[in-house]
Amino acid sequence: MKLMRNSSKKMTWEGAVEWARNEPTMSDLVQVCYYDDPIEKAAQRFIESEEWEAIKEFLPTGKKLRVLELGAGRGIVGWAFASEGCEVHALEPDPSILVGAGAIEILCERTGQSINVVDSVGEKLCFDDNYFDYVYCRGVMHHVEDPFQVCREVERVLKPGGRFLVIKEHVANTDEELAEFLRIHPLNHLYGGEHAFPLKVYKKAILGAGFKGLKIYGHYDHPVSSAPAILTSSIRGQLQNAVSRRFGDKIGNMVAHKDFMLHVYRRWLTWRCDIPGRLYSFYAEKPY
Repeated sequence: MKLMRNSSKKMTWEGAVEWARNEPTMSDLVQVCYYDDPIEKAAQRFIESEEWEAIKEFLPTGKKLRVLELGAGRGIVGWAFASEGCEVHALEPDPSILVGAGAIEILCERTGQSINVVDSVGEKLCFDDNYFDYVYCRGVMHHVEDPFQVCREVERVLKPGGRFLVIKEHVANTDEELAEFLRIHPLNHLYGGEHAFPLKVYKKAILGAGFKGLKIYGHYDHPVSSAPAILTSSIRGQLQNAVSRRFGDKIGNMVAHKDFMLHVYRRWLTWRCDIPGRLYSFYAEKPY
């Protein structure tokens, strides 16, 4: 779901993605965003990915679980939940057959999965109170007009004990960071719909809606933020090389394969990261 902000740009989000698919220098972006075709192969690649396994650490799948995906886009994640037995509802106001509801319908037709596609936005969810076990979104919250209202609506439709997972949200803590992020974003110059909130806005929106147990994962902290662009194997390799240069290969190999050391290294990388628009993920639960 891409909620366009005021812009003089004429290209739509669909047009920007179509341009990227035809631009050789954008091939990596297309792959990590699962914009490639055939869509069913992109969906299968996602379900085999480190990112999907990381999502299931927070949202274990199972039959009869009700899942709402906000801003479902092509429906790749919703399809993964449906493939593992969940009842999936996909909120997606864009009818596009490339990046919106039309693409979800094509994916379901080709694979035999069932997803209920809903033409609506997160600020006003057309579902009963206490309906869902999970609400999930990937790279969506930084596009919404009112993140506080979205979080209130999510809290309303979640069951007591329900889980809310928000991943890969761009963060810009100052106006200068935001301006630089918009300048360097690979597609914003085409459609002008990008944005990023300060970290404190995401935190206040989630906690202010009544959620508890908020956990925050920065750019390198966890695969929900870093994968698929940066895999754990790559971070582990960086750690091994850094230690080996100072203490030798034996110690480097030993340190790199200690999960605690990998966790510390991930935290250090995040602490050092000052990329405008760096990615953060958030997990919280609705109290019983």
